[in-house]
Amino acid sequence: MKASDLFIKALEAEGCQYIFGIPGEENLDLLESLRTSSIKLILTRHEQGAGFMAATYGRLTGKTGVCLATLGPGATNFVTCAAYAQLGAMPMLMITGQKPVKLSKQGHFQIVDVVSMMQPLTKYTKQIVSADNIPARIREAFRRAEEERPGAVHLELPEDIAHEHSDAIVIPASFHRRPIADEKAIHKAAHAINAAKRPILMVGAGANRKSSAKMLRAFIDKTGIPFFTTQMGKGVVDEMHPLWLGNAALSDGDFVHRAIEHADCIINVGHDVIEKPPFFMRRGRRTVIHVNYVSAEVDTVYFPQIEVTGDVANAIWRLHEAVSPQSHWEFGYFDQVRNHLLAHLARNADDDRFPIHPVRMVHVMREIMDHDGIVCLDNGMYKLWFARYYRCNEPNTLLLDNALATMGAGLPSAMAAKLVHPDRKVVAVSGDGGFMMNSQELETAVRLGQNLTQIVLRDNAYGMIKWKQANMNFANFGMDMGNPDFVKYAESYGARGWRPNSVAEFRDMLRAALASPGVDVIDLAVDYSDNDRVLNNEIKQLSAALNPPAE
Repeated sequence: MKASDLFIKALEAEGCQYIFGIPGEENLDLLESLRTSSIKLILTRHEQGAGFMAATYGRLTGKTGVCLATLGPGATNFVTCAAYAQLGAMPMLMITGQKPVKLSKQGHFQIVDVVSMMQPLTKYTKQIVSADNIPARIREAFRRAEEERPGAVHLELPEDIAHEHSDAIVIPASFHRRPIADEKAIHKAAHAINAAKRPILMVGAGANRKSSAKMLRAFIDKTGIPFFTTQMGKGVVDEMHPLWLGNAALSDGDFVHRAIEHADCIINVGHDVIEKPPFFMRRGRRTVIHVNYVSAEVDTVYFPQIEVTGDVANAIWRLHEAVSPQSHWEFGYFDQVRNHLLAHLARNADDDRFPIHPVRMVHVMREIMDHDGIVCLDNGMYKLWFARYYRCNEPNTLLLDNALATMGAGLPSAMAAKLVHPDRKVVAVSGDGGFMMNSQELETAVRLGQNLTQIVLRDNAYGMIKWKQANMNFANFGMDMGNPDFVKYAESYGARGWRPNSVAEFRDMLRAALASPGVDVIDLAVDYSDNDRVLNNEIKQLSAALNPPAE
């Protein structure tokens, strides 16, 4: 069998549905083998768009997303995607081509040591030097990508190896289960929770798996222990739940941080130090329990006293059996925190100023989006407003990146989400800076016949850095820019363009865009003038005024 045919059959055996990417000269054998396979090629306009789509596919399904590029510049364009998937724990396989390794007639033209380049950014990277090795390399790549902690892997298939023949056969996936936590660790954690006075639960990125959400909800409902989330833990438990205490969108000073300060036992489910610390540990003040697939990575702000390492859903189920509501638990202060938080979240919800206030924009979107609708954020100032104010009902309905925090991923992520969930409403939200980094993928979305909406928040600047610049009392410099006419820009790709001039128009246009087939782009002017007043001052002043509980 030709090596490229064997490669594709090995991908099919792993359940690969799509390959996202841009083939090059060195991939032509593989492309020909792909032409007659069950796998669909999603041709993108840039390798970065392909990588972001593959990573998001992995994030939503738990299966390895696959992307393809040629050698040299094609491969180097995957670098950001590799870091995005690796830091964000998204299973993804990158396949790149290479010049012939046995006999090259082109010297060092386009030659980059891609395997070495990918080494610090992936869990596994290999050049295939023999067709006979293809089944083993692909099986190992998928295994590494999907096992906890998931991440990026890479295989390089040189042009001459792809053209070889081999008698090797595909290696089927093995049956496996995640290890479960030690019984002594479960007992120790349960004892600490039962003995605590004010326990609290944190839901992080590692808990954002299908099996974990159900168990966490059962644990919370039985024990009555309040919970909060990190940015990437949003929606694992319905944030309309009466025990929800908010999201750690800010590093400190929010209402939720007052609850954290006065908790004496924090159960961290799925905590990952890749995310900004949702709180800072101090020696001797509280017991911190780490519940995750992998042991804690200890640093100066995180050094848990108890670790429950193993399958998270199984661990939570066993804690559910071992922990019961205690008469000495005191949650009155947490109730006070919640009431003040909810009152603050409602501020500016009816603000009709235009350009639109970010809180008003988030509330309009929450009002219109279905419970299972998916909002995909790029990276910018609005991410903080969404993390804090957009209350998710289901897991993975607000896709944001609080790991690499790269710009340019919003639209490609939304396109992948629509492939995985074609019956759901999908909206991408990007700043004007991030949108223009991969806006060419509008053509891909139109060509695929997708039904999705892209909102471009226009402030004609790199808004988050401009805000940080002002926070440091620096003069405004180097952050302002111009933009194309986004309505005409959308129309040039065959999409529909919209430009509201009021909050009411924005609401009507978003409803119309979601109700009609095709790709829509909404050019929405946003007013970030409240960034400093609300996020830096108002929240901290109001939360600091809460009466602390008696110790």
